Amino acid sequence: MGTIITRAVGLFLIILLAYFLKQIGFLNKADGSSLSIVIMNVTLPAVVIINLANLDIKGNLLLFVLLGLLWSFLQIFLSYFAAKKKTPTDQQFFIYCASGFNIGNFTLPFVQGFLPLGVPLLSMFDIGNSIMLAGGTKVVSDRLTGQNTGVHFKSILRQLFSSIPFTCYVVMLGLRLISIDLPVSFLTVLEPVADANVFLSMFMIGLYLELRLPKPDRNTVLQLLTLRYAMGLLFVLFFYLLPIASLTKIILCLLCVTPVPLFGVVNSVIAGIKEESVGFASSVSFLVSLPLMTLLLLLLGSSV
Repeated sequence: MGTIITRAVGLFLIILLAYFLKQIGFLNKADGSSLSIVIMNVTLPAVVIINLANLDIKGNLLLFVLLGLLWSFLQIFLSYFAAKKKTPTDQQFFIYCASGFNIGNFTLPFVQGFLPLGVPLLSMFDIGNSIMLAGGTKVVSDRLTGQNTGVHFKSILRQLFSSIPFTCYVVMLGLRLISIDLPVSFLTVLEPVADANVFLSMFMIGLYLELRLPKPDRNTVLQLLTLRYAMGLLFVLFFYLLPIASLTKIILCLLCVTPVPLFGVVNSVIAGIKEESVGFASSVSFLVSLPLMTLLLLLLGSSV
């Protein structure tokens, strides 16, 4: 228990340090964008390769890909019905930011630091999640809200495979399905790169934190965050009661309370939501998810 709390406090202090350095002008939000490029194209792919290199692909792992798709669909429809009386723009805001899972920038680094054995489960889940975030959610949202912006299957595929982490997921999954091993020397070189992912991801979150919110948008943002975490806690209860393996149970419960995904932020801004409102919702979600995930680890982690 003490180790979990200490590590969680350490992660929070990294976020706080980055936010402090931004506030005093030593760094700025643009530096977060630079870090994001390093994380998404260097350290996160290294984590994926290291953790999937010796994975024995079984049927239950492949089910996580399907679960990532179906769970996102369920979130989308629940979000739409919760916001049905709102304007089409606010409906899109709810759909984009109350659905989806922030795995690469938050949940995976968090699990990497506490439960490395859970990274393969997250990686498989993120394949399905990424398909939705890269375009699937937008297609469904457009249909539900009557906004036909013409997203096509080819554009979704192009966006997916322009993502290095997603490409690594698919390549490593293919290699493991045919039992091809990567050279040990290559994996040894990647290890320190993968180890840097946790620090860089938390530091980036601190640089992105925005805690200013226009007064007229407070109710909408509060309702959105309440919906996201109310759904999440209901799913926690559901998974907790399921008779499944302890590691699978805790990973699913952690997924229930992930922050707003980056694609949700981008799509909301494109849909016409104010950047300040989206940025605030995203920032607060990080600050809410960290203690919630830590609490779930304390409650469930002893059984792993």
